[in-house]
Amino acid sequence: MFLVAAPLTVPAQAAPQPVLDRALPRSPELSETTRLSERRALVTGEDGWVLSSADGRYPAAGFHTRGEMGGFWTPNLKLLDGMWFGINGDWVGKGTRTTSGWGYVRTDLPVTHGVAASRTDLVPDGVSGALVGLSLRSDRTRTVTLRADAHSELMGSYPWGETTPSQKTVNLADTARVAGSHLVFTDKGTPPDSNGESHNWAAAVGSSLTPTATATGRDYRGPQDPAVVCPASGPTAPTQPPLCDDTEYGNGAGGQLTYRVRLKAGATTTVWFGVGGSTKGAGPAQAELRAALSDPVAALQSKLADRRTVNASSNVSLPGDPLLAQSVAWSKQMLAASVQESTDVHLRVVNAGKAYPKPTATLRSMRWLGAGFPDYPWLFGTDGEYTAYAAVAAGQFGPIKDHLRALRDVSQAVNGGSGKIVHEVTPDGSVYFGANADPGNTDESSKYPSAVALVWRWTGDRAFLKDLYPASVKAMRHVASLDADGDGWPEGLGNVERNGMGQEKLDNAVYAIRGYADLADLARARGDVKTRRWATDHAERLLRTFEKTWWYGGDTRSYADSLKDPGNVQVFQRHWIGLTPTDAVLPALPGRASAPLASRAHAVATLKEHEEPCYTGPLGLYHTGTGPTSATGGNTGASCDSVVSEVPSETSIFTLNSAIAAVSEGNYGRLGAGQQGVYTHGNAKAQLDPSLWEMPGMMPEIVPGGSFGANIDKRFTERSMVMQAWGAYGVLWPVIHQYLGVSPDMGRGRVTVVPQVPAGQTTASGSRILLGRSSIDVTARHQGQRYETTVTRHARMALTVGATLPRGSHVASVRVNGTKVKAKLVTTTRGLEVRVPVGQGQGRTTLVVTRS
Repeated sequence: MFLVAAPLTVPAQAAPQPVLDRALPRSPELSETTRLSERRALVTGEDGWVLSSADGRYPAAGFHTRGEMGGFWTPNLKLLDGMWFGINGDWVGKGTRTTSGWGYVRTDLPVTHGVAASRTDLVPDGVSGALVGLSLRSDRTRTVTLRADAHSELMGSYPWGETTPSQKTVNLADTARVAGSHLVFTDKGTPPDSNGESHNWAAAVGSSLTPTATATGRDYRGPQDPAVVCPASGPTAPTQPPLCDDTEYGNGAGGQLTYRVRLKAGATTTVWFGVGGSTKGAGPAQAELRAALSDPVAALQSKLADRRTVNASSNVSLPGDPLLAQSVAWSKQMLAASVQESTDVHLRVVNAGKAYPKPTATLRSMRWLGAGFPDYPWLFGTDGEYTAYAAVAAGQFGPIKDHLRALRDVSQAVNGGSGKIVHEVTPDGSVYFGANADPGNTDESSKYPSAVALVWRWTGDRAFLKDLYPASVKAMRHVASLDADGDGWPEGLGNVERNGMGQEKLDNAVYAIRGYADLADLARARGDVKTRRWATDHAERLLRTFEKTWWYGGDTRSYADSLKDPGNVQVFQRHWIGLTPTDAVLPALPGRASAPLASRAHAVATLKEHEEPCYTGPLGLYHTGTGPTSATGGNTGASCDSVVSEVPSETSIFTLNSAIAAVSEGNYGRLGAGQQGVYTHGNAKAQLDPSLWEMPGMMPEIVPGGSFGANIDKRFTERSMVMQAWGAYGVLWPVIHQYLGVSPDMGRGRVTVVPQVPAGQTTASGSRILLGRSSIDVTARHQGQRYETTVTRHARMALTVGATLPRGSHVASVRVNGTKVKAKLVTTTRGLEVRVPVGQGQGRTTLVVTRS
């Protein structure tokens, strides 16, 4: 039976009065006051996440299951649509300021009946749920009536809205009841089309106080009652309203808790509310709620302590580029915010949404770097393998190790011994794409051994190498099997799939060469002579013919995007993957030093070409460049070449595309403001520029502008991700690896540090750059003819220290710790590298190079 409480109204908003509870710790913060009802706010933890609008409301958001990707989630289970508060008979109005902190979001709220308020949202570590701290300050001493509404939506992370089966079929009705001082919502039963699998899902909502009244019913969405309901998505779906509160997929219940709260004049009182969830029933959900409410302030302190540790690693100073330095700091926080963990994972292959078989295996747990929130917070092969570079540069080794283990575990469970690496796995274990029967996954499998090699070089973790080496071997054996015409270039789907592309894709070819080379290096470390020879032979064979086969040439000054069989006919369509040959760096092979794949001549030509307006906008690299108008009229804008493509241009700027361009420029020493700087700053501005950000401090999937437009101007159900981890690759890797020149090989106990300070800047430094279980500090200075590199080793390791000079430079002298020494001069794709091996040791080493 549902009990109904008297409705509340929303009064006219009074002037905002920020309320800060001094008992709540804070971190560096970024704030925004404009268009809050059109912005998203996200707060995450490893065991859950919460998405709302920045004014404290909960519009229907997301597209995988239209409108249901917002609210309160554990990784594999949605709990609530939202939580709302009222004071003395009126709902608290829309927020007036949103503030992003390290692991929390604070919303300043308007005055309601003389009570100023703010709310602090966080997801505590180790708890399946979330906390909301409502801070209240009254203008006089009195007791107020506080009401909290909660509306449930117990829904699994899979199926989605348009899969088979659909959430319209499998989403059972929630029930609401009062248990002691808590609201308890349950969804228990056996959905149709679920292979007879039953579930017992639950969410519990409560406070640190004891309620004086309770109620339950079908609504209870605070000021969002009565709800505007969006239609379910699909090809025949009617047009949806501009803003919705729920969708036809929804089947939740609601409840209200009422409290009497004593406030002292001028003092701030924080009332904590919690949400706990479980896939094991009401009892465990209530236990999670009690754990969350046991000490909320300590939970916030713990969160900030962890995030301060994150900030302390790879702590950079760029006096000549403070925007990029700030982006490094917030990108580290973004990576930490992307970590998710799920338990009792039932693996099933769902054939891109067309099937829902019984599970084939169960994992006790998996931990990973969520790709993007709110619609892609799950495990991906491609995303994780790019994000790996940002993770190691940030010193966040644990999450990327676990991510690669999860890819191995899932892939082996569903693909047996084929070696194929899965593409996309939801937190409940549904393998959406990447099983043996699915076409493609060439790219994920090719990049897997490279990601393993990367982590091994930065950590020196031999147990990790031993654990994941067999999967790396199998992955490249799988890639080698995808060569129907015997030319060495693997067939299959890659990062870009468009009409007219050939069977063999450029990015697959590039990452296959690097994958073979990295596998050869791993095999060397493992003492596997047979695999080392096999992988080296494959890499060298493809290297010999790469430029001749893939360079399109002519006035395109670019590589072909694909090859069409028979005959390896080049197809040129101007996709962002054209820069993957300049992005990928190969380890040393016999007779070839470690270097990017693309020849310097072709690299410089195509990088200059891609800097032109036909490929690059003010904020970064287009997905697909513009050219002469095609037969379909699809290519519009600047034209840099005469090739007519059947594929229209797509001037959306993904942060990954710009990351690839930024790293590519740095690989060839092109660090100028009009070169690498366009791409690093494009990503940083989307994260930190108030005129561009949607959520302060969060780097989105797609930056505002181009053919995509801006998220803030779109429906909440039609947006790209508000936070996407892969963009951090284009910030952290250029600064740590290219500016500061940190290139570890910790598996062999050594590190090379050869910085390159960008033109127009004089100093770049980084402290506590983690290498294995220790760290180094690096400071690089360049002024006039003098180049100085200082490295402090905090544990014994072999060091080669150096500096990067312009190509063709003449060196007058080289000194290490004041003593003149002989140096090795090596012309690389970056410039003239002056290198001095100083051997094993620790402590401070300073190199000074003087150019004549």
